[in-house]
Amino acid sequence: MSDKDEKDKGKKKKTTAKADTAVTEPTLDAPNLDAPKYDARPAPDAPAPETAAPDDTIGVAPTGEKSSKKSGEEPSEKIAPQIGIQSQYVKDLSFENPGAPGSLAGTKEAPDIQVNVEVQARPLQTDTYEVSLHITASGKHGQTTLFMLELTYGAVCRVVGVPRNSLQPVLLVECPRLLFPFARRVLSDATRDGGFPPLMLNPIDFLSLYRQQQQNQAAASSAAAAPGAGGAKTDKSVADA
Repeated sequence: MSDKDEKDKGKKKKTTAKADTAVTEPTLDAPNLDAPKYDARPAPDAPAPETAAPDDTIGVAPTGEKSSKKSGEEPSEKIAPQIGIQSQYVKDLSFENPGAPGSLAGTKEAPDIQVNVEVQARPLQTDTYEVSLHITASGKHGQTTLFMLELTYGAVCRVVGVPRNSLQPVLLVECPRLLFPFARRVLSDATRDGGFPPLMLNPIDFLSLYRQQQQNQAAASSAAAAPGAGGAKTDKSVADA
C-alpha cells in the first residue's frame, strides 16, 4: 500500500471520530439522560429556612400594641355589671282640678309650680328589685290651687354583677334615670288632659337626691341615738335595698 493510501485512510478515521463525538452532544430537543440530576429538595439534615412570623400569631402582640395577657395570668371570670328593666308601669296616678272651670281661664302671671320627688326600692326575687318614683306636683296662683298631681311610677329592674356595697346607688340613682323620661311623659299628659299646659319637668340629679337622702337618714339615726330622743321613722325599703 502506498503512502497516499495510508494518509487517505487516516483522514477517514478522524472524520468518523468527529461524527461520533457530535452525535453524543446534548441538544434542547433531546436532553442528555446521562447528565447528573439536580434534586431541588433540601437535605434531610438541613435546617428549615426561617420565616418572619406574622403579627397576629398567637402569643405575639401586633406591631405597636402590647399584649393584653401576662404570662401566667388566668382569665377573669367575673360577670360584667348589667342593669335591665323587665317591666314598667303606672302604679298610682291622681290628678285634682278643684278650681275648674274657673281655674282654666288664662292669666298673665305664670303659676307657682312645686315638685317633690322620692325614690324607693325593694327586693323581689334573686337579682330583681322594684324601683318606684313618687312624684307630687302642684300649681297655684297666690292662694288659689290650680291643680294637684301625684304619680307613682314603678319598674321591675334586674341587676346582675354589681357588688353588694354598690347595689344601693345603682337602685336609687341609675334605675331612676332610666325611668324618669317615662314618668315625665305621664305627668305631661295628665296636666294637658286636665286643661293646663303640659308640665315638662327638668332633668333631675338623682345622685344629689341620693346623697340628700343619705344625709337625712344619718341625721335621723343620730337623733334617735341621742339620750331621751324618740325614734325616727325611716323608709325601710330604701335603707335595705
